[in-house]
Amino acid sequence: MRRTTRYKVEGANSLWHVYKTVPFFKVVKNFIVIEIARYMPFLKAKNWLYRTFLRMDIGEQTSFALMVMLDIMFPEKIKVGKNAVIGYNSTLLAHEYLIDEYRLGDIIIGDEVMIGANCTVLPGVSIGRRAIVSAGTLVHKDVPEGAFVGGNPMSIIYTKEEMEARQNR
Repeated sequence: MRRTTRYKVEGANSLWHVYKTVPFFKVVKNFIVIEIARYMPFLKAKNWLYRTFLRMDIGEQTSFALMVMLDIMFPEKIKVGKNAVIGYNSTLLAHEYLIDEYRLGDIIIGDEVMIGANCTVLPGVSIGRRAIVSAGTLVHKDVPEGAFVGGNPMSIIYTKEEMEARQNR
């Protein structure tokens, strides 16, 4: 179950209320920083941009591949542990703007997590330590520690115990 906070809106859909929920200039600043970082080939510099300007909590030696798209409105709700890899063109969303409401939720990615290319992580999700998310996965629920998950809808391919058994063969 995703952990999000829901906020009801009246009248037009919630995206029409966007600048009541997040300041315009914060969005502009975040957009500029994220767009620069998406093409930045230097991992230390990219992490410095995220920590300094987006107030993200990012562990040492974490790698964001080229074209990773972070939540433009609420990047500070994303926490990534140490030595994790976020694959090419993946998207991390801490918000959802719907018709009658918008939702906000933290994304917590553990240490030594591998997220493959072209994944989307939805708000309110935790990915446990040493988990592997296969390329192209929509992460719509929590991922247990050490599990290998994939698909759309996401499902557990191997549990931590099954992964350990496979590695000990």
